[in-house]
Amino acid sequence: MNRLPALPACCTPLRADWPLPQALPASVWLSTDFNPSQLATGDFARSAIEMPASIQRSVAKRQAEFLAGRLCARAALLQLDDTRATPSIGEDRAPVWPTHITGAITHSNGRAAAIVALKRDWQGLGIDLEKLLSTERAQRLAKEILTPDELVRMAAGPAEQIALLVTLTFSVKESLFKALFPLVQKRFYFEHAEVLSWSPEGQVRLRLLTDLSPEWQHGRELDAQFCLFEGQLLSVVAIRGNTHPVA
Repeated sequence: MNRLPALPACCTPLRADWPLPQALPASVWLSTDFNPSQLATGDFARSAIEMPASIQRSVAKRQAEFLAGRLCARAALLQLDDTRATPSIGEDRAPVWPTHITGAITHSNGRAAAIVALKRDWQGLGIDLEKLLSTERAQRLAKEILTPDELVRMAAGPAEQIALLVTLTFSVKESLFKALFPLVQKRFYFEHAEVLSWSPEGQVRLRLLTDLSPEWQHGRELDAQFCLFEGQLLSVVAIRGNTHPVA
């Protein structure tokens, strides 16, 4: 860490404490809190982080979350294997990682985080932070996020779990997209995957409902995990590298 510029005042010291139920061996996770009101002119330059044109045109909140996420990602890469790089923005707006690295960045409601690993260990990583929906908003958004079968399962469950379930379903499908899109190079949406089951302990089982590639076809199942992380929901989808059996 001491080889990098000092953090700007808008970001708290980077934290490496892993909040999820199961650790991901051979990966590096870092997070920070950020405060857009403390973002100062010149923070990008002092941090040696390039500000893309789209970010230059954006509001302070977007600039602060971008800076915080890239600071986490850069420090995580350095810690992982001494790679000195900061992921840029690709044409699809996703982070562009060094070719031997897989990673993901997320930010929500004043917190940003990044996770990175070598592709040989984890070929796909997706993380997503979301503020918990209110029950009223979750009920309003449920038909846009949940498949018909997921809606049936939601209706059969406890009403007090609706807000958590809809937030979880949204978040874990976002994480799934981040993990799989770099592998399949094919866009897919909420209706193309479903949550089969989940547990209060943080385990999630997902199933694809569309063909994305010869390896990732309709019916393929995979695991995810989630936790409540300082008032927000954090989800992770991790796909093992080719040197490991796929979970």
